[in-house]
Amino acid sequence: MQENHLAKWLNNNLTEAELAEFKKSDEYASYERIIDASDQLKAPDFNADEALMAIKNQRTLQDTKVVQLHPFKKFIRIAAAAAVIIFGSYFYLNNLDENIVTEYAENKEVVLPDNSKVRLNADSELSYSERKWSKERNVELKGEAFFKVAKGKRFTVATDAGKVAVLGTQFNVENREGFFEVTCFEGLVSVTFNGKETKLPAGTSFIVIDGKITEAPAPQTQQPSWLNNESTFKSVPLKYVLAELERQHNITVETQDIDTEQLFTGTFSNTDRDIALKSISAPSQIKFKFEGSKVLFYGDKNP
Repeated sequence: MQENHLAKWLNNNLTEAELAEFKKSDEYASYERIIDASDQLKAPDFNADEALMAIKNQRTLQDTKVVQLHPFKKFIRIAAAAAVIIFGSYFYLNNLDENIVTEYAENKEVVLPDNSKVRLNADSELSYSERKWSKERNVELKGEAFFKVAKGKRFTVATDAGKVAVLGTQFNVENREGFFEVTCFEGLVSVTFNGKETKLPAGTSFIVIDGKITEAPAPQTQQPSWLNNESTFKSVPLKYVLAELERQHNITVETQDIDTEQLFTGTFSNTDRDIALKSISAPSQIKFKFEGSKVLFYGDKNP
């Protein structure tokens, strides 16, 4: 049999003569049986996407993961991080201001690093840097405080409204919303407001109400009245008097049909609430109604 008869036979390209010759060969019978058997075979279903995924998963499992360990480098990173934390904490703690706060119906005495004494009135806040104190004696005040300053270098009190500068002296500073007052009881005080400096000798005051400098009466005592549990006012709008009443007695004040801009002159108790209410209502010719922790001041009409 010619070598190419098998290939032609499989491709059905044999001539009749060649086919007759091929059938006479010994191999033909074997090839016939193979063809008959192969016709009975069935190829299995094949999913190309699933086969590709299986190959990828197998490669992933076979891949060796290498983890490089550098214990010394890791130690260096930890040490550097610790150094940053320690340095930051030291810097923060050494620049942290001391901060003293009083709540409603509370006052507190503070002794500064140079032994200067400060008495904080209700709802006030005092802050200063102890670390920088030897270089600059400076405090920041929100609210009201009475100062007895030890003799030494320049001492300043910074507020949102203005700055007060002194040497050894006694003075009171009140810095509330819309109200700024400085009273000198001993020595000499320098007050800077809107860029202008004013000298206050003992027995004088400087008052700013609603942004305007107001004529201030001379103090009649050697210290502010609130140190003796009283709040005293001279021609001050009633709204500031009522705000002080809230601070001293920890109550909520509401008003109805009254003029809170009317000027009030008088004193009320910081310890006896009933007397305080009468001390305000009587000279102002207004009435009040108290319920729980709330008091309503009203005019002639009963609310």
